[in-house]
Amino acid sequence: MKLHLTEATGKNAVTGYGDGYVLVNQERHERTLVVLPDRLVTDWPASSFEALTAAHVAALLPLGAEIILLGTGKQLRFPRAEIMAPLIRARVGYEIMDVQAACRTFNVLVSEERKVAAALLLG
Repeated sequence: MKLHLTEATGKNAVTGYGDGYVLVNQERHERTLVVLPDRLVTDWPASSFEALTAAHVAALLPLGAEIILLGTGKQLRFPRAEIMAPLIRARVGYEIMDVQAACRTFNVLVSEERKVAAALLLG
């Protein structure tokens, strides 16, 4: 599916997605990544939902996002509470959703000039 963002020029936008990949500004990514309005983190070590740990989630805190969207793959899956505990302790908002929903929500929040990060588990 292709997505279009008409506002927030100069910001990252998810421009498409499919089975096992996302397009950010038309560039294809097939590995887990974190998308922020102004940069991409392509070395986030969480490789899949099954491999996700509290340390992976804690590594998102220095990014300075006010809300973190966790895309859990093709389907919505909820991590154990202890995995999300670093965000709860830091009082950072988060939403859990499948990757497709996280991509769409990211674009909306970027267009609203929100400080958002989409952590997308593609593996």
